[in-house]
Amino acid sequence: MKKKINVAMIGYQFMGRAHSNAWRQVSRFFDTPFEPVMKVVCGRQEEGVRQAADTLGWQEHATSWEQVVARKDVDIVDVCTPGDSHMAISVAAAENKKVVFCEKPLANTLPEAQKMLDAVKKAGVIHMICHNYRRVPAVALARQLIQDGKIGQIYHYRGTYLQDWIVKPDFPRVWRLEKSKAGSGALGDLSSHSVDLARMLVGEIAEVAGFLKTFISERPLPDGKGKGKVDVDDAALSMVKFQDGAIGTIESTRFALGRKNYNRFEINGSKGSIAFNLERLNELELYVDEGKDSAWKTILVTEPHHPYVAGWWPPGHIIGYEHTFIHTVLDLLKAVQEQKVPSPNFEDGVRNQKVLDAHERAAASGRWEKVL
Repeated sequence: MKKKINVAMIGYQFMGRAHSNAWRQVSRFFDTPFEPVMKVVCGRQEEGVRQAADTLGWQEHATSWEQVVARKDVDIVDVCTPGDSHMAISVAAAENKKVVFCEKPLANTLPEAQKMLDAVKKAGVIHMICHNYRRVPAVALARQLIQDGKIGQIYHYRGTYLQDWIVKPDFPRVWRLEKSKAGSGALGDLSSHSVDLARMLVGEIAEVAGFLKTFISERPLPDGKGKGKVDVDDAALSMVKFQDGAIGTIESTRFALGRKNYNRFEINGSKGSIAFNLERLNELELYVDEGKDSAWKTILVTEPHHPYVAGWWPPGHIIGYEHTFIHTVLDLLKAVQEQKVPSPNFEDGVRNQKVLDAHERAAASGRWEKVL
């Protein structure tokens, strides 16, 4: 019988649902070193968190995260709240010697992210940031191909993350449009993914030139009582220089009509190119220079030898967005067994935050800014 490991999740909305599904399914499809026990889910509203516990499969519910992270029967604290509370919850969890698993971006500001990294290091606990797109099988395959030298020396990275859910002026000012809660807009919500993928696939970013734009500065309040200021960016664009000499662009926006979750990258190298689009999650585009017979080809990443796929269905039977979270908690559980810090971790979270911070500084100064 597998040893059980008790999980507490703080927050239960969109990301909470995705994480709950992952904890519930991972041992049903993969040979995990532990059997996760969905011990307790925590939220501010008693009725809402009670319903979430019943719907998502948690044994208990609570309204005090401070009490939850101090519980002796909790091994892993999964932080799925808005960014303004990531630091307090993660630091407290680390001080209570819990494994800390936190949603992205790591924090709303670079100093907060650094405090989180300092806390987990001081406590000597395992920590991980949930950049789930690293665990898309097609993205993991892209990394393998790059590491194997398939496309040669990398020259270009182009990352775009396009959505359209706030285009209409009457869309309410939800928490993601408040700087005090979200830290930033498209920059932290979307560009953080592109930055993480760029670092994973190409390498560290050295300098950034950036631009931020808010198209609609005032929106109806969710309770219908007047309007409130939007103090985050609706769109973020940047040019980046990598430490190894490659160059890149990163664009994110919530104002691209017709694009729902268009997270795409293209990487060009001396021997070939690779491209991926999240809206076609099971496919990887590959171009290898083979002279006159050269052509782009589309790889359907559903074969048993592809990353993570052996745990799922026969070839051609595609997987979806939710599976990326399952792969992430699978790797976290393996790391706990091995007593190793997995990747990406809070160190990656800080490095990502440094790039976002450089983008903000560049947008303010109108100049290239070094990544600190």
